[in-house]
Amino acid sequence: MKIAYDAKRAFHNSRGLGTYSREVIRLMNAYFPDNDYYLFNPKRKNAIELAPGANNTILYPESLWHRKFPALWRTFGISRELQKLKADVYHGLSQELPARIQKTGVKSVVTMHDAIFMRYPHLYPKVYRKIFIEKNKYACMVADKIIAISLQTKKDIVHYFQADENKIEIVYQGCSNIFRQQINEEEKVRVREKYSLPQQYLLNVGAVEKRKNIELIIKALHHGKINIPLVVVGKATAYMQELKQLLTQFGLEGSVIFIQDAATTDLPAIYTLAEIFIYPSVFEGFGIPVLEALCTATPVIAATGSCLEESGGPSSLYVDPYDVAAMSAAINIILADGHLQIKMKADGLKYAEKFSDENIANNLMRVYKNLLP
Repeated sequence: MKIAYDAKRAFHNSRGLGTYSREVIRLMNAYFPDNDYYLFNPKRKNAIELAPGANNTILYPESLWHRKFPALWRTFGISRELQKLKADVYHGLSQELPARIQKTGVKSVVTMHDAIFMRYPHLYPKVYRKIFIEKNKYACMVADKIIAISLQTKKDIVHYFQADENKIEIVYQGCSNIFRQQINEEEKVRVREKYSLPQQYLLNVGAVEKRKNIELIIKALHHGKINIPLVVVGKATAYMQELKQLLTQFGLEGSVIFIQDAATTDLPAIYTLAEIFIYPSVFEGFGIPVLEALCTATPVIAATGSCLEESGGPSSLYVDPYDVAAMSAAINIILADGHLQIKMKADGLKYAEKFSDENIANNLMRVYKNLLP
């Protein structure tokens, strides 16, 4: 089978969409090595190195015009390339499909991650929203099959983009295998010393932005008089300054440690050393950090209201993202109960098996195969 991917974000995005794209490509190579994979990459420079794949062919814009304007190539040039390749399936990994793909004879799949920019439009530039809304509606309309990464995302794309429910398949995403590997004591000591981590700490990992709602954790520390520090792993943003002002207001300046340059390979140990992973995001399409925490046997507290119950499973605790008292209570309950901690760790590891590489790879291939005669 010839399977082609929009690999822009696989090569040029280090966060969520990039991680998802790289993992799909890795899994297909690992579990279905007999296929030929074509990766459409709009730019050669500053590309992230992907996991090796013997059957990967990277395709770049060839004409001077498309090299100068790679966005035009992604929108209008890829469809012609697909016809030349005689590809069987084209998968748009980040909510987009090229124009006129429905006229190429190539079966198309698009992954829809979320519609957060529709729910919270004030968090996104107006021009970005207008362009992305049109791209999303078009992709949902012309795709032969739509992959939603959660039940919540399925509901949202039906509601906001009028997607045909009969075309939608839920295929959960996973996380890197580095989070499933055992961390030895030597590695724990190394990471603790490298980042000056305290003996006990609460943890939050991800983008430090308003929607992630880290302020709820800070308010909960103050409200519950919780003396264990919080470690926040994420790049500095304007929102981080808001958080620091809140810490000053509560007299908690020394209670939160910001780590802005953590190596990805160190994250499993950072999770493992934490007492609790807390993810009070107001809204998510899936919530990969929650799954990463489960895979490292770290108890999880997450927010209600979106998909985090899907990614965190029945043994994680969930609170309203605006309920400070509930968050304080949840933290204290876990810290005070060693038996509960053991159960949450064991149940979390078991639930995380649902998102194993093999399951995800087989579910993706099932979508592809069901499109072919």
